[in-house]
Amino acid sequence: MHYDYLIVGAGLFGSVFAFEMKKRGKRCYIIDKRKHSAGNIYTKEQLGIQVHCYGAHIFHTSDKMIWDYIGQFAEFNHYINSPVAVYRDELYNLPFNMNTFSRLWNVRTPKEAKEKIAGQISDLSIKEPENLEEQALSLVGRDVYEKLIKGYTEKQWGRDCRELPAFLIKRLPLRFTYDNNYFNDPYQGIPVGGYTRIIEKLLDGIEVRTGISWQEFLREEQDISYDKLLYTGMIDEYFDYRLGALEYRSLRFETQELPDEENYQGNAVVNYTEREVPYTRIIEHKHFEFGKQAGTVITKEYPAEWNPGEEPYYPINDEKNNRLYEAYRGLAEREKNVLFGGRLGMYRYYDMDKTIKAALKMAQREA
Repeated sequence: MHYDYLIVGAGLFGSVFAFEMKKRGKRCYIIDKRKHSAGNIYTKEQLGIQVHCYGAHIFHTSDKMIWDYIGQFAEFNHYINSPVAVYRDELYNLPFNMNTFSRLWNVRTPKEAKEKIAGQISDLSIKEPENLEEQALSLVGRDVYEKLIKGYTEKQWGRDCRELPAFLIKRLPLRFTYDNNYFNDPYQGIPVGGYTRIIEKLLDGIEVRTGISWQEFLREEQDISYDKLLYTGMIDEYFDYRLGALEYRSLRFETQELPDEENYQGNAVVNYTEREVPYTRIIEHKHFEFGKQAGTVITKEYPAEWNPGEEPYYPINDEKNNRLYEAYRGLAEREKNVLFGGRLGMYRYYDMDKTIKAALKMAQREA
């Protein structure tokens, strides 16, 4: 069989690209090493609840074109992301807003909150931040940093904040309103029935083979030929790590069904900001779709070191790794009839709307 495109990775990027090329009369064949399509946005039903198997995914965008595009494939509810944070026996609203500041300092007005933060920053006298801790302190002061940033960040990165470079935090949003909406984007929601249905619609009529890696595919005797390859896996893995391995942070998920508990925590996402608590957050999936099921399903999310062969989640876009990626990008530009896309192929963290937009641009260039 001959195809116009072989696509490695049946996640959002590869699926949007395949859908667009099919519309243009091209034949695509997709492989994915996981036993299912949809990549990290994969959802499956447990206890009648759509479970986000690889962490919480809330669709949000400021781009109406992208919102209308994804709306072809699903009905979206009006879910608004309003996480809360637990620090010891204290509970705070996120993002940092007047509800947070009122809980911290018993203040009521934006003026009082700004004065409190400015006073703490002034007391620290940090002129040129030399690490992430000093950068954060210079932006938000000691109380917000100690209770809501320090432990969570150290768990995420697996390092003390004083060992992390300052440039990792360019800004920390402070909102002086009583608004718990985490995102500023005007379009936000969760697809009714889960994300997997979106991918299934995108891939309708396109041949997909799951449970096979790119390396396994190459080792097999194939009766498949193709004109171009779209590779959405790790760019360094494609080149057999010849320049060295790019670094990532990984995640481990511990999901538990609670059939006899109707409401475990009262919110979809609760962050745990103490470093002593090993997980960064607990997700209660039913709240994404305002579920009324008798039971519930929760997932604890544990940050983890990444090693080759494990699932990469977050690129570590520090100076060293960005230089290495640019070297790999140079190799990629010399590859004939090979495209690289997505979070791993381009070594950057993409929100879902940006992933879709990048895939559409690539498809337009290929048309």
